[in-house]
Amino acid sequence: MVVNKNGFFIAVMVTIANVHDGKAAYLFMRVLEELCSGVKVILADGGYRGELIENIKNKFGYIIQVVISSYKEQGFRPIHKRWIVERTFLWLYNNRRLCRNYELTFDSAEEMVKIAAIRLLLSKI
Repeated sequence: MVVNKNGFFIAVMVTIANVHDGKAAYLFMRVLEELCSGVKVILADGGYRGELIENIKNKFGYIIQVVISSYKEQGFRPIHKRWIVERTFLWLYNNRRLCRNYELTFDSAEEMVKIAAIRLLLSKI
């Protein structure tokens, strides 16, 4: 899921559980590119490291900044930028339909997330 700095939904892609985020990143960047969004910089967690960052920058033009927590040295402290996405997940999971996996196809699961995001935006107006 890609959200803006306020936590509002931009794009989502649902995959099967055994696909690592780094492998699905190329497909997701293609989806993000088709939306013609003005996204230039993407903050990501430690799962998006290595040559993946350079390959996405060269192919799509997105800059991926990896935000890594140092909780082992400092103990647990929330990282401000990473909690934006976690907060969005919390907002979306307030919808009963998203708290469990009721959907049979990936398309219907993505559409339910989009409907939940629309309801969230309408409640914020």
